[in-house]
Amino acid sequence: MTFATTDLCDDHALLLEDGRLAVLPPLFRHFGKHRRFFGRVTTLKVFEDNALVRATLETPGNGHVLVIDGGGSLRRALVGGQLGLLAQDNGWSGIVVDGCIRDSEEIDACEIGVRALAAHPQKSAKKGAGERNVRVHICGVPVNPGDWIYADADGVLVAQQKLS
Repeated sequence: MTFATTDLCDDHALLLEDGRLAVLPPLFRHFGKHRRFFGRVTTLKVFEDNALVRATLETPGNGHVLVIDGGGSLRRALVGGQLGLLAQDNGWSGIVVDGCIRDSEEIDACEIGVRALAAHPQKSAKKGAGERNVRVHICGVPVNPGDWIYADADGVLVAQQKLS
């Protein structure tokens, strides 16, 4: 599917008005080879611990987008180069991280799209704490499992339904 987030906002203005379509604040940096990606949402809620991120990316992605509520932490990275390769190899369309990534050059070589607040060299804990497929808030925007993410050079949209 070819799309532009600007056109989706224009074409679905009523969804924006009633809250069924939202725009994430323009805080996210682009990583990975794909500047444009979309897919159904799988959510994680973790804090400075990426064991659940790895476990999720080890499963078939089926074109989904993994949305990680990392609490906006800028102290540790939740996704690194190995996880970028896992996402690519297991068919994930992209990853949105409310937090940091690391190994940015390795992720930039992956055939996926990634949005994150920043890059940070420190790895995360590996205790396994967190929740999967729960409602999360990314920079104040609610994201539910099964929602849709649309990302391109102009921004990231969260839709409660597939847009055309």
